[in-house]
Amino acid sequence: MTTEPTRQDLATTETAGPGPVTAGVTAGVTAGPDLATALGAESGVGSGPGPAVRIRGVRRTFAAELAPVRALRGLDLDVAAGEFIAVTGPSGCGKSTLLNVIAGLDRVDEGGVEVAGERVDGRDEDWLARFRRHHIGFVFQFFNLLDGVSALDNLVMPGVLGGMRRRAAESRARDLLDLLGLGDRVSQVPAVLSGGQRQRLAIARALVNRPTLLLADEPTGALDSEGGLEVLELFRRLHDDGQTIVMVTHSAEVASGASRIVRMRDGKIDTP
Repeated sequence: MTTEPTRQDLATTETAGPGPVTAGVTAGVTAGPDLATALGAESGVGSGPGPAVRIRGVRRTFAAELAPVRALRGLDLDVAAGEFIAVTGPSGCGKSTLLNVIAGLDRVDEGGVEVAGERVDGRDEDWLARFRRHHIGFVFQFFNLLDGVSALDNLVMPGVLGGMRRRAAESRARDLLDLLGLGDRVSQVPAVLSGGQRQRLAIARALVNRPTLLLADEPTGALDSEGGLEVLELFRRLHDDGQTIVMVTHSAEVASGASRIVRMRDGKIDTP
């Protein structure tokens, strides 16, 4: 799984097929033209001339008791602005490590990582924390929500840390909760929500600061099939509105909902 953000943060390729996503709007998620504005279009996604992510020759090795683990082995990858890619491959192939180095949560041993036109590798932790707050949104398999506070405050806190005034953060949070079908849950804590509702809340939190890039590590892995389809449909709608998404998944069905599938094996992109 992807490394959790620090306290400073809180807040072979192939074209995929049409996938299992239903054509209609998921129940509980509000339709309408405001989705692009509220969920991502204001981030400026897709406005730059270069790719959203550019990785060249990245290597990452971890010490282990018996032998070093070579997680990434000279990996190269480009993700275009506004693209939705699914990263698949067997366990241990380096998928989650890839997400970590893109986000600057893990340091590379060799190579370069560029996100939103900025070099991420070699930066200090303060710079990385600021960069993540403004450019990276995280969606985790097990939600990583703050269980002791309300749904509203789960969104307001990263908004304030990202530089919003509290009133603006609350307005932004309420807009997102309304659009994701959680407008009647603002005062409830995550523990009383269903799995699908908690993941929608986690997605809303990831979008509070209008990130350039949305990273998702097995976002449907802890959900039943209905909840998984809700999340995937939401990702498809975000992608349609210009959000750049990199999603790690073991599920071929979930991967087929992306616009491109990137297969990994032995720490590299598996090319035919």
